[in-house]
Amino acid sequence: MDIEEKIRELERRNREAELGGGEDRIAKQHAKGKMTARERIDYLLDKGSFQEIDKFVVHQCYDFGMEKKKIPGDGVVTGYGTIDGRLVFVFSQDFTVFGGSLSGAFGQKVCKIMDLALKNRAPVIGLNDSGGARIQEGVVSLGAYGEIFRRNVWSSGVIPQISVIMGPCAGGAVYSPALTDFIIMVKKTSNMFITGPQVIKAVTHEEVTPEELGGAMTHNTKSGVAHFAEDDDKAALDRVKDLLRYLPQNYLEKPPAVECTDDPNRTDPELNKVVPTNPRIPYDIKVIIQSVLDNNHFLEVHKHYAQNMVVGFGRLNGQVVGVVANQPRVLAGCLDIDASIKCARFVRTCDCFNIPLVTFVDVPGFLPGVGQEHGGIIKHGSKVIFAYCEATVPKVTVITRKAYGGAYDVMSSKHHGGDINYAYPTAEIAVMGPEGAVNIVFRKEIEASEDPEATRERLIEEYRRNFASPFKAAELGYIDQIIFPENTRPRLIHALTMLQNKHETIPPRRHGNIPL
Repeated sequence: MDIEEKIRELERRNREAELGGGEDRIAKQHAKGKMTARERIDYLLDKGSFQEIDKFVVHQCYDFGMEKKKIPGDGVVTGYGTIDGRLVFVFSQDFTVFGGSLSGAFGQKVCKIMDLALKNRAPVIGLNDSGGARIQEGVVSLGAYGEIFRRNVWSSGVIPQISVIMGPCAGGAVYSPALTDFIIMVKKTSNMFITGPQVIKAVTHEEVTPEELGGAMTHNTKSGVAHFAEDDDKAALDRVKDLLRYLPQNYLEKPPAVECTDDPNRTDPELNKVVPTNPRIPYDIKVIIQSVLDNNHFLEVHKHYAQNMVVGFGRLNGQVVGVVANQPRVLAGCLDIDASIKCARFVRTCDCFNIPLVTFVDVPGFLPGVGQEHGGIIKHGSKVIFAYCEATVPKVTVITRKAYGGAYDVMSSKHHGGDINYAYPTAEIAVMGPEGAVNIVFRKEIEASEDPEATRERLIEEYRRNFASPFKAAELGYIDQIIFPENTRPRLIHALTMLQNKHETIPPRRHGNIPL
């Protein structure tokens, strides 16, 4: 065979591999509104940057007639390239080949990419569209999943890991995405569940559709498993690109800074009107968040889940920050089980990747109720304490209104390592709200008065003025500065500039034992 024949043979094999499961299956994929595995990679990565690895790998199964069914690539496209010029590693499951099911060879391809990502300290992105384990390979496929899971764990906190669910993801396959930092799901075409609707019906007699059980909005609103829900494949891949702009390549680097086009000294007099003087009236904390961030841009994470807590990314003077905030519009901003989990997870993610934390506090306490107590609010609330106390990145806090009881401590207080703690003049910092405090402290005095209700109202106002204000905390040094709301942006930028070289370590240990 001369060189020209060898070249033609390579070209033929390339075409065969790039065709995946064939034109008919590709057409079916498109008919579902889904891109193919290779189309997804081409759209995600910078044009011409993708370098494929293991293009001709085939499975080694000889049972059930599988030796006659070998397709180059074996159901997953793997390699590396760049996004905005930055190195990333990627694997894209190909549903047109054996339904994207995972074999031993498939698993080895994914593991090779994950190993390279870890060695080179660069993000790894998984595009998931798979029927799960390849049944014909039995325990071999299960072993391959186990190898992937172990690599997910070893990569955790070292490099960013992003999972995009773009089709089915069932059984053991769900655990690899669950171990990554962010999960993005595509509405209507993706789902995740450990046991499907048919198994559930057979065992528990419950009838449920795949969408209701594990669709994008189910996992974005109810379970909290997913962080984003996007309308189609392209929107999901755009979300990956957007997210990576706020993340470093690895834990040794800082997130990418950009040139700031928004005046760092910009003030906003409208912020003086946002927080109502009446503590019972709700307001939208996102108005404050968006106002202070560069160009008013806020990338909210977990937008649909536990909406009494707001988390997400933005920039201040071109530098990435993670924002955590109580949302007074939902459950008065109370901390409940779901909000605690959401907050703790985001704080730990930011700390993993050197992202400073800005926390806006308006929290009346933990949500009361039998369901919350029996559901473990003590344990889950402790996660927030653990996350903030463990975090060594710069931490700047702004108390906008209520900061009551243990919830005051929890939300990045000075006592949990807050570096700079601000408060608005509207802040109320106390063991509990004035109403509750007065009912306890002055119960006998109220009962003995001629007009109990008038006495109660007078005492509430006195308590609010003398104790539920930021001045007592400021006198004790728990608040570093009481600021006018309009000056929030420049104050935050000054604080973070001062903290840019912060270095803090926690006592040496194998690892902490977070209350799970």
